[in-house]
Amino acid sequence: MANIAAVTDAEFEAQVLKSDKPVLVDFWAEWCGPCRQVAPILDELNAEHGDKLTFLKMNVDENPVTPSSYRVTGIPTINVYQGGEVVKSIVGAKPKAALLKELEGII
Repeated sequence: MANIAAVTDAEFEAQVLKSDKPVLVDFWAEWCGPCRQVAPILDELNAEHGDKLTFLKMNVDENPVTPSSYRVTGIPTINVYQGGEVVKSIVGAKPKAALLKELEGII
């Protein structure tokens, strides 16, 4: 996930909740196989739709506060925030076509 910037607990409110445009946050961890599967798909989506949607990633091991406050219990979890609220939550690795379908109306 080299192309997607990381966000920390400390930066979450400013970068995600107060963003002018929708923000997709990928909650992940180094040891998570499905997280590694979905990473290149998110890189592609970022390249294709980064103008409409901000893509960020959060390592749940390094930043435990935010995932627990949003009840992220399984990873990967992909949440889309708009106006400070979660408008979409996708749990588990999905192929690109399925992610695009889930994100219809947002991108």
